[in-house]
Amino acid sequence: MNGDIFGLEINIWLDALVRLGLAVALMTVVVMALIYLERKVIARFQQRLGPTRTGPAGILQSPADALKLLGKEDLRPKNADPWVFELAPYFVFIPIFLVFVAIPFAFDWQIRVLELGLLYVLAVSSINIVGWVMAGWGSDNRYAMLGALRAAAQGISYELPLVLALVAVAMVVSLPGDVRGSLNLVEIVAEQGHIPYIVWQPLAFAIFYIAMLAELNRTPFDIPVGESEVVGGPFVEYSGIRWSMFFLGEYTALLLLSLRGAAVFLGGWAWPLGEEVADQNAALGLLYQFTLTAAKAGVLIFTIFWVRATMPRLRVDQLMAFSWKVLLPLTFAQIAANGLVLVYGWPDVVLLAASGGGLVLLAVIIDRAVRRPTPRPGLPSGGLEGEAVR
Repeated sequence: MNGDIFGLEINIWLDALVRLGLAVALMTVVVMALIYLERKVIARFQQRLGPTRTGPAGILQSPADALKLLGKEDLRPKNADPWVFELAPYFVFIPIFLVFVAIPFAFDWQIRVLELGLLYVLAVSSINIVGWVMAGWGSDNRYAMLGALRAAAQGISYELPLVLALVAVAMVVSLPGDVRGSLNLVEIVAEQGHIPYIVWQPLAFAIFYIAMLAELNRTPFDIPVGESEVVGGPFVEYSGIRWSMFFLGEYTALLLLSLRGAAVFLGGWAWPLGEEVADQNAALGLLYQFTLTAAKAGVLIFTIFWVRATMPRLRVDQLMAFSWKVLLPLTFAQIAANGLVLVYGWPDVVLLAASGGGLVLLAVIIDRAVRRPTPRPGLPSGGLEGEAVR
C-alpha cells in the first residue's frame, strides 16, 4: 500500500514518517515563534520592552533558550520512580501531536481525512492528563504531586464542557440531503462557507474558549503550575530537554486548540469566500485559505495572551465550582435545545435565540460572582472590620 504526499506516491510507512517529521519540525519553529510573540505581547500590556538583546528585535531569544535547554544536564531525583519519571514527558507530548492528524489547514490540506475526526481529536487530546499525573507521582516530590492532582482534577472537570460544546456544534452541522450532524472536521468547516457556527452557537463557543484556557493551564486557570503555591507544578523536578518537552507540549496544545476552535466555530478556511477564491484561482485560493485559518487561530491565540496579562488566578474551589455548577449545566442545556430544534424541525434562528440567551445568562452569572463580596475569614460581618474584599 502506498501513500500520496505533495503529489508523490511513496510507501505508506515512509509517508507516515515524512508527515510526522514535517509536523514536529513545523511545531518546533511555531512554538519558538509563539513564545517570542507572547513575551512581546505581554510586555506591551505591562509597559515593558520584552526580548530585545538576542538578535534583531530579540527574535533569536527563543532559539537561544532552546539551545540552553538542550545543553542543560538531565537530572533525576534519587528516589524518583525511574520508568514513570522518564516516560511522563512522552505521555504529555505525544498525544498532543497526534491531534495534528485530523486538523484541516486548507481544503484537502491535512494529514488525514477522518470520518470521525472530531471524535478522534477529543479522544487523543485527553490522554495527556495521564502524563501530568505520572510526572507528579514519579518525581517523589510533594509539590509535584499536589500540582499533578490539581492538573488531573482541572483537566477532567473542564474536558467535559469542552467536549460537549463541540458536540453541540457537531449536532447541527447541515449536510446535503437535509442530513444533520457530522464528526468529520472537513465537512464541519465546508458547511460554514456562508455563516460560521459561532453565529448559531455563541454559548458553545464561549464555553469552549473558557474550557480551552483551563485545558492549557492558562491564567486564570493556572492553578496546577502556580509558582506561588506549588513552585512550578508536576514538572518541578524536570530539567533540560525533558522540561522543554512539557513546554513544547503546552504551546503545541495552544496552537492546536486555537486551530480546532477556528475550524469548528469560525469557519476555518471556508469563511469568508474561501471556496469561491479557490474556484477562481487554485494557487491563490490555497494561499487565501491558509491565511484565513492562520488569522483566525492567531486571533484566538492573541486573546489568550491578553487574558494572561490581565486576569488574576482563581482559587481551587472557584475553579471547580465554575465548571461543575455553571459551565456543565449550560452545556447540557445547549445540547438539549439543539436536540429539540433537530427533532421538531424548528428554524435555525431558534438555535441562535437559545444559545444567545444562554450566553447572556453565563455573562450575568459571571458578573454576579465577580461583584459578590466575600467576608474575610474570622471577622464579623458588617462594619469596617467585616468589610468585604473581592
